Amino acid sequence: MIDDVILPTGTQYEISHGPWQAVVTEQGATLRRLRYQGDDVIKTFDADQAPIASQGQQLLPWPNRIRDGHYSFNGVDQQLAISEVDRNNAIHGLAAWVPWSLVEHSESSVTQEVRIMSQPGWPGTIDVWLTHSLDDHGLTVTVKARNVGATEVPFGYAAHPYFCLGGSIDEWQVEAPFASWLQVDDRLLPVQMRDMDEVHTLNGQPVNGRTFDTAYTLDGGKSVGEPAWRVKVTAGQRSHELWGDSTMGWVQIYTPDDRLSLAVEPMTCGPNAFNEGPTHNDVIRLASGDEVVLTWGIC
Repeated sequence: MIDDVILPTGTQYEISHGPWQAVVTEQGATLRRLRYQGDDVIKTFDADQAPIASQGQQLLPWPNRIRDGHYSFNGVDQQLAISEVDRNNAIHGLAAWVPWSLVEHSESSVTQEVRIMSQPGWPGTIDVWLTHSLDDHGLTVTVKARNVGATEVPFGYAAHPYFCLGGSIDEWQVEAPFASWLQVDDRLLPVQMRDMDEVHTLNGQPVNGRTFDTAYTLDGGKSVGEPAWRVKVTAGQRSHELWGDSTMGWVQIYTPDDRLSLAVEPMTCGPNAFNEGPTHNDVIRLASGDEVVLTWGIC
């Protein structure tokens, strides 16, 4: 028997500030828990469990899906492993299930790093640093990705928190500055962008019985490092906001079958963005030595 059994998600990093507490895991730099005044803000899982349905995970170097795991970049065809077998897609990147190294851990923040090296379907090498920090306003997540290889690479990022504020989401209200929504096919891959309509608008009215697995573009306009947009989720007397800077131009809304939580996912690009189509223009290209910094948070 092993005396010191390693937890499924590795070391657990606890941080706190005032009424806020969080736990971030070694595996995937996953946000396992976020609490305010003792109440869960996001759906959590126990330390001896693994995340389900990507809860709290960091999704990079691409978020969402790539059709058939195939794309072409700079004239070279790439084939990723199929990780969503039922829809034959590559989903949610390469960093969610690997250990991240600790850089710094203080009472109110933790910084981790990972190196994603060249592998089938991914042509280059990037270093990523990710900081979760708490202050009076809540949680801020800062992501810095740098191309440390010689080969230019495409890049995208998303996070996957599920708001969990009590009761059924059918009674929750969502206020969001969405500009358009992405119509998808039965594999949840892009068809075309659509103007906002009554079915997809989330502008303060209850979710009711609506079902979403929908990517939206956002109305924003402030500079990088400042909140360009906010999505407010209200359940009775409880209310929290997810915000992002102008690099995070998309949000995915997902309603789980149990209707007890609501995924609100900040993203730099929509699904299948590495391929030509309605989401392709938001791919970030990182030449050798280039870096990008992204910021989002929950307050």
